[in-house]
Amino acid sequence: MEGTDPVNKKLAAALSGGAVLVLALSGCSSSDDGNKELDAWAKQVCDALPAQDAKVDAANAAIKKAATDNNAPVNVQKTDSQAFQDMSDAYKALAQAIQKAGTPPGVDGGEKKKQDAVTALNGLSTSYADLKKQVDALDTKNQGKFAEGLQGIATELGKLSKSGNTALKNLEEGDVKSAMAQQDSCKKVAASSPARATTG
Repeated sequence: MEGTDPVNKKLAAALSGGAVLVLALSGCSSSDDGNKELDAWAKQVCDALPAQDAKVDAANAAIKKAATDNNAPVNVQKTDSQAFQDMSDAYKALAQAIQKAGTPPGVDGGEKKKQDAVTALNGLSTSYADLKKQVDALDTKNQGKFAEGLQGIATELGKLSKSGNTALKNLEEGDVKSAMAQQDSCKKVAASSPARATTG
């Protein structure tokens, strides 16, 4: 199985940039001045995060495990396909949660920031669904072709893990960041993601 093993590892490496859900909350002290409406908005968004974050983490872990087990192509295909589906579902659910929460109250340009974040998350959801289709279409009987196909997917994955975060970062600024940093569910996700911690 030497043929796919290095490529599998590339796939795992592409994930190490990770699908970052809670971007700027770790290590940030809260200085929210008690905007109750914004706190309620933040709670709605934060409460949707832990389940989806766990789903993305589990999908990442499954891809990494499949990549390091020197697995048969058919097993790698099956694992990656399911993982990409789970990621697609998770980002879609997050987009829906932000859409449902509505415009963050009292935030300058809040409607645009919300819409940009929803668009970015839906875009990520579609991209992961496309990766699932690509994995499903790979020829598992031909080691060389399978490795080549995985290489392309690893490249796409690397791009995905770097993109799509800008709009979320824009949403998580100032008062929104402070309000989200106060929510227990957001704190939990931030605490469970030490590798992604950023100081704020």
